[in-house]
Amino acid sequence: MEVRVGITQSMKELEVEFPDGTDREALQKQVEDALHAETVLWMTDRKGRRVGIPSQRIAYVEITNSTERVVGFGTA
Repeated sequence: MEVRVGITQSMKELEVEFPDGTDREALQKQVEDALHAETVLWMTDRKGRRVGIPSQRIAYVEITNSTERVVGFGTA
């Protein structure tokens, strides 16, 4: 599973890749709770790295189940 987080006042987005079998609903609830409480959203990627994002800076969150990468100009 891959999560993309847009950061306000930044042109880059943060991409975090989670291990297979990550519970999508639990992750979505974690994001919603951090946004509601205005705290830091902490996520741990598949390599064990922890990423913290202040919820006030989150512009959007995109959660996708596909870890498949498309290369080139072809269509899937």
